[in-house]
Amino acid sequence: MGSGDPFARVALRLLSSIPPFCRVRAWCVCVGSCMNSKTFSWLCVAGGALIVAAACTTPQTAATASAKSAAPAPDFRLTGTIKDIMDGVVDPSADYLWDSVATIVTKKGIEERRPRTDEDWKNVRRRAIALIEAPNLLMMEGRKVAKPGEKSENPGIELGPEQIQEILDGDRATFIQRAHALQDAGLKALDAIDRKDVDGLSNAGEAIDEACEQCHLKYWYPADAAERLKAGAGSVRKQPS
Repeated sequence: MGSGDPFARVALRLLSSIPPFCRVRAWCVCVGSCMNSKTFSWLCVAGGALIVAAACTTPQTAATASAKSAAPAPDFRLTGTIKDIMDGVVDPSADYLWDSVATIVTKKGIEERRPRTDEDWKNVRRRAIALIEAPNLLMMEGRKVAKPGEKSENPGIELGPEQIQEILDGDRATFIQRAHALQDAGLKALDAIDRKDVDGLSNAGEAIDEACEQCHLKYWYPADAAERLKAGAGSVRKQPS
Protein backbone atom coordinates (compact mmCIF):
# COMPACT_ATOMS: atom_id res chain seq x y z
CA MET A 1 0.00 0.00 0.00
CA GLY A 2 1.53 3.37 -0.97
CA SER A 3 1.39 6.47 1.16
CA GLY A 4 -0.92 8.11 -1.43
CA ASP A 5 -3.39 5.24 -1.39
CA PRO A 6 -6.69 6.46 0.18
CA PHE A 7 -7.31 2.99 1.50
CA ALA A 8 -3.94 3.06 3.29
CA ARG A 9 -4.69 6.36 4.95
CA VAL A 10 -8.05 5.15 6.24
CA ALA A 11 -6.48 1.91 7.46
CA LEU A 12 -3.77 3.74 9.40
CA ARG A 13 -6.34 5.95 11.09
CA LEU A 14 -8.39 2.95 12.12
CA LEU A 15 -5.31 1.13 13.44
CA SER A 16 -4.28 4.08 15.60
CA SER A 17 -7.69 4.18 17.32
CA ILE A 18 -7.90 0.56 18.51
CA PRO A 19 -6.05 -1.33 21.32
CA PRO A 20 -2.65 -2.91 20.53
CA PHE A 21 -3.77 -6.54 20.59
CA CYS A 22 -6.75 -5.85 18.34
CA ARG A 23 -4.50 -3.73 16.13
CA VAL A 24 -2.38 -6.78 15.26
CA ARG A 25 -5.32 -8.58 13.77
CA ALA A 26 -6.67 -5.57 11.90
CA TRP A 27 -3.22 -4.77 10.52
CA CYS A 28 -2.76 -8.31 9.33
CA VAL A 29 -6.10 -8.29 7.54
CA CYS A 30 -5.39 -4.95 5.91
CA VAL A 31 -1.86 -5.75 4.77
CA GLY A 32 -2.64 -9.32 3.85
CA SER A 33 -4.93 -8.21 1.09
CA CYS A 34 -1.97 -6.58 -0.69
CA MET A 35 0.78 -9.22 -0.19
CA ASN A 36 1.49 -12.82 -0.97
CA SER A 37 0.76 -15.31 1.80
CA LYS A 38 4.40 -15.99 2.78
CA THR A 39 5.37 -12.35 3.21
CA PHE A 40 2.05 -11.65 4.89
CA SER A 41 2.63 -14.44 7.47
CA TRP A 42 6.12 -13.26 8.40
CA LEU A 43 4.98 -9.65 8.81
CA CYS A 44 2.08 -10.71 11.04
CA VAL A 45 4.41 -12.69 13.28
CA ALA A 46 6.97 -9.86 13.52
CA GLY A 47 4.38 -7.14 14.06
CA GLY A 48 2.55 -9.16 16.69
CA ALA A 49 5.76 -9.88 18.60
CA LEU A 50 6.74 -6.19 18.69
CA ILE A 51 3.35 -5.01 19.92
CA VAL A 52 3.08 -7.71 22.59
CA ALA A 53 6.60 -6.88 23.82
CA ALA A 54 5.74 -3.19 24.01
CA ALA A 55 2.47 -3.86 25.80
CA CYS A 56 4.19 -6.04 28.42
CA THR A 57 7.33 -3.96 28.90
CA THR A 58 5.96 -0.43 29.19
CA PRO A 59 3.66 -1.00 32.20
CA GLN A 60 6.41 -2.94 33.96
CA THR A 61 8.89 -0.10 33.43
CA ALA A 62 6.38 2.45 34.72
CA ALA A 63 5.63 0.31 37.77
CA THR A 64 9.33 -0.09 38.51
CA ALA A 65 9.92 3.67 38.25
CA SER A 66 6.93 4.33 40.51
CA ALA A 67 8.23 1.86 43.11
CA LYS A 68 11.65 3.53 43.12
CA SER A 69 10.20 7.02 43.53
CA ALA A 70 7.97 6.05 46.47
CA ALA A 71 10.05 6.31 49.67
CA PRO A 72 9.29 3.61 52.26
CA ALA A 73 7.61 4.78 55.43
CA PRO A 74 9.94 4.80 58.48
CA ASP A 75 9.54 1.99 60.99
CA PHE A 76 9.77 4.36 63.95
CA ARG A 77 7.36 7.08 65.12
CA LEU A 78 8.68 10.35 66.50
CA THR A 79 6.63 11.48 69.48
CA GLY A 80 8.83 13.28 72.01
CA THR A 81 11.18 16.17 71.37
CA ILE A 82 14.87 16.40 72.23
CA LYS A 83 13.84 18.38 75.29
CA ASP A 84 11.43 15.61 76.33
CA ILE A 85 14.17 12.97 76.06
CA MET A 86 16.66 15.11 77.94
CA ASP A 87 14.18 15.77 80.75
CA GLY A 88 12.74 12.27 80.88
CA VAL A 89 15.72 10.00 80.18
CA VAL A 90 19.14 11.65 80.00
CA ASP A 91 19.02 13.94 83.03
CA PRO A 92 17.50 11.48 85.55
CA SER A 93 19.74 8.65 84.37
CA ALA A 94 22.90 10.75 84.65
CA ASP A 95 21.84 12.06 88.07
CA TYR A 96 21.27 8.51 89.29
CA LEU A 97 24.73 7.41 88.16
CA TRP A 98 26.41 10.44 89.71
CA ASP A 99 24.56 9.95 93.01
CA SER A 100 25.37 6.24 93.12
CA VAL A 101 28.98 6.94 94.14
CA ALA A 102 29.47 9.93 96.44
CA THR A 103 30.95 11.04 99.74
CA ILE A 104 28.38 12.98 101.75
CA VAL A 105 29.61 15.05 104.67
CA THR A 106 27.00 16.27 107.17
CA LYS A 107 26.81 17.12 110.88
CA LYS A 108 25.98 13.50 111.48
CA GLY A 109 29.21 12.34 109.90
CA ILE A 110 30.51 11.04 106.58
CA GLU A 111 28.44 8.81 104.34
CA GLU A 112 30.19 6.79 101.65
CA ARG A 113 27.47 6.19 99.07
CA ARG A 114 28.03 3.33 96.62
CA PRO A 115 26.25 0.27 95.19
CA ARG A 116 26.59 -2.58 97.70
CA THR A 117 24.02 -5.25 96.96
CA ASP A 118 23.23 -7.08 93.73
CA GLU A 119 19.98 -5.12 93.55
CA ASP A 120 21.92 -1.85 93.85
CA TRP A 121 24.12 -2.81 90.92
CA LYS A 122 21.08 -3.88 88.86
CA ASN A 123 19.43 -0.50 89.40
CA VAL A 124 22.58 1.39 88.46
CA ARG A 125 22.97 -0.78 85.37
CA ARG A 126 19.42 -0.02 84.23
CA ARG A 127 20.16 3.70 84.36
CA ALA A 128 23.42 3.23 82.45
CA ILE A 129 21.60 1.39 79.66
CA ALA A 130 19.01 4.18 79.47
CA LEU A 131 21.77 6.79 79.26
CA ILE A 132 23.60 4.90 76.51
CA GLU A 133 20.49 4.37 74.38
CA ALA A 134 19.06 7.88 74.83
CA PRO A 135 21.49 9.46 72.29
CA ASN A 136 20.12 7.10 69.65
CA LEU A 137 16.72 8.67 70.23
CA LEU A 138 18.22 12.16 70.15
CA MET A 139 19.91 11.48 66.80
CA MET A 140 16.81 10.20 65.00
CA GLU A 141 16.26 12.15 61.79
CA GLY A 142 13.36 14.56 62.02
CA ARG A 143 13.22 14.93 65.81
CA LYS A 144 12.78 18.56 66.82
CA VAL A 145 14.38 20.35 69.74
CA ALA A 146 11.06 21.36 71.31
CA LYS A 147 7.34 21.65 70.60
CA PRO A 148 6.19 24.60 68.45
CA GLY A 149 5.89 27.72 70.57
CA GLU A 150 7.80 26.28 73.53
CA LYS A 151 10.09 28.80 75.20
CA SER A 152 13.27 28.65 77.25
CA GLU A 153 12.69 28.20 80.97
CA ASN A 154 15.60 30.55 81.73
CA PRO A 155 15.75 33.30 79.08
CA GLY A 156 19.08 35.08 78.99
CA ILE A 157 20.83 32.08 80.48
CA GLU A 158 19.76 29.40 78.01
CA LEU A 159 19.23 29.70 74.28
CA GLY A 160 15.67 29.40 73.05
CA PRO A 161 14.49 26.24 71.23
CA GLU A 162 14.44 28.03 67.88
CA GLN A 163 18.05 29.11 68.30
CA ILE A 164 19.15 25.64 69.35
CA GLN A 165 17.32 24.12 66.38
CA GLU A 166 19.08 26.50 64.01
CA ILE A 167 22.50 25.60 65.41
CA LEU A 168 21.74 21.88 65.26
CA ASP A 169 20.43 22.02 61.68
CA GLY A 170 23.45 24.03 60.58
CA ASP A 171 25.96 21.48 61.86
CA ARG A 172 24.33 18.11 62.38
CA ALA A 173 27.67 16.29 62.18
CA THR A 174 28.83 17.94 65.41
CA PHE A 175 25.54 17.05 67.10
CA ILE A 176 26.07 13.39 66.16
CA GLN A 177 29.64 13.59 67.47
CA ARG A 178 28.47 15.00 70.81
CA ALA A 179 25.78 12.33 71.14
CA HIS A 180 28.36 9.60 70.49
CA ALA A 181 30.61 11.12 73.16
CA LEU A 182 27.81 10.74 75.71
CA GLN A 183 27.34 7.13 74.64
CA ASP A 184 31.06 6.46 75.02
CA ALA A 185 30.99 7.87 78.56
CA GLY A 186 27.94 5.76 79.36
CA LEU A 187 29.71 2.65 78.06
CA LYS A 188 32.56 3.32 80.48
CA ALA A 189 30.04 3.38 83.30
CA LEU A 190 28.44 0.16 82.07
CA ASP A 191 31.80 -1.59 81.95
CA ALA A 192 32.58 -0.52 85.51
CA ILE A 193 29.12 -1.63 86.67
CA ASP A 194 29.50 -5.07 85.11
CA ARG A 195 32.80 -5.41 86.96
CA LYS A 196 31.29 -3.90 90.15
CA ASP A 197 34.12 -1.41 90.13
CA VAL A 198 33.15 1.53 92.34
CA ASP A 199 36.18 3.64 91.43
CA GLY A 200 35.64 2.94 87.74
CA LEU A 201 32.00 4.03 88.06
CA SER A 202 33.10 7.24 89.77
CA ASN A 203 35.59 7.99 86.98
CA ALA A 204 32.92 7.27 84.38
CA GLY A 205 30.73 9.83 86.13
CA GLU A 206 33.36 12.48 85.42
CA ALA A 207 33.39 11.46 81.74
CA ILE A 208 29.59 11.72 81.60
CA ASP A 209 29.73 15.19 83.14
CA GLU A 210 32.29 16.32 80.57
CA ALA A 211 30.24 14.91 77.66
CA CYS A 212 27.11 16.67 78.89
CA GLU A 213 28.87 19.97 79.39
CA GLN A 214 30.53 19.94 75.96
CA CYS A 215 27.12 19.48 74.36
CA HIS A 216 25.54 22.20 76.47
CA LEU A 217 28.32 24.65 75.65
CA LYS A 218 27.43 24.43 71.98
CA TYR A 219 23.65 24.15 72.06
CA TRP A 220 22.37 25.52 75.36
CA TYR A 221 24.33 28.46 76.77
CA PRO A 222 24.74 31.83 75.06
CA ALA A 223 28.22 32.73 73.91
CA ASP A 224 29.13 34.81 76.99
CA ALA A 225 28.03 32.08 79.40
CA ALA A 226 29.90 29.50 77.33
CA GLU A 227 33.11 31.50 77.70
CA ARG A 228 32.68 31.67 81.47
CA LEU A 229 32.06 27.93 81.68
CA LYS A 230 35.10 27.18 79.54
CA ALA A 231 37.09 29.06 82.15
CA GLY A 232 35.83 26.62 84.77
CA ALA A 233 32.83 28.50 86.11
CA GLY A 234 30.56 25.48 86.50
CA SER A 235 29.33 21.99 85.68
CA VAL A 236 26.00 20.38 84.87
CA ARG A 237 26.63 17.78 87.56
CA LYS A 238 24.43 18.32 90.58
CA GLN A 239 25.77 17.94 94.07
CA PRO A 240 24.40 14.85 95.81
CA SER A 241 22.03 15.44 98.70
